[in-house]
Amino acid sequence: MRRDYFDANVDDDEQDRPVIAIAFDGPDGLLSERLETEDGPLESSEIDVTYRLTNGENGTDENGTGDDETTRGGVLSVANRLTGEFVLEVRVDPGAVSDLVRASKETDGEDGSRYRLRLVDAEGNSTVYDKGTLLVYDADGSLLRQRSLIPGGVEL
Repeated sequence: MRRDYFDANVDDDEQDRPVIAIAFDGPDGLLSERLETEDGPLESSEIDVTYRLTNGENGTDENGTGDDETTRGGVLSVANRLTGEFVLEVRVDPGAVSDLVRASKETDGEDGSRYRLRLVDAEGNSTVYDKGTLLVYDADGSLLRQRSLIPGGVEL
């Protein structure tokens, strides 16, 4: 699926838990097909959410190092945990993800969830997943543990 079919909004001010809201504006039924398996809709435990920093359009800051946050963007990915199959990718600002992780660390749902992923398809149908993990990777694919949301007791 094309990234331009999606629009993401991160709301870290929600009273209960922070929310990543992703709206889909692509062909009818395409998103819902990706969220279904032979056994029915994907459950929260069956999806993984990750964020990968990417270099910005110019790729470097004024010193040519590429380390300036303003030169970076990022892609939030949702995948089927059981098959590894890609569900969606959407561009999200790194600052918004950092704010979400920070706010999520201050909350704790009864089920261990810390934030919500809300997907809204082209027909306006909403699917909400309560999540506890958000792994953040740099542009080279290395896990950034301090910037990630990793539940206690989880070994990576």
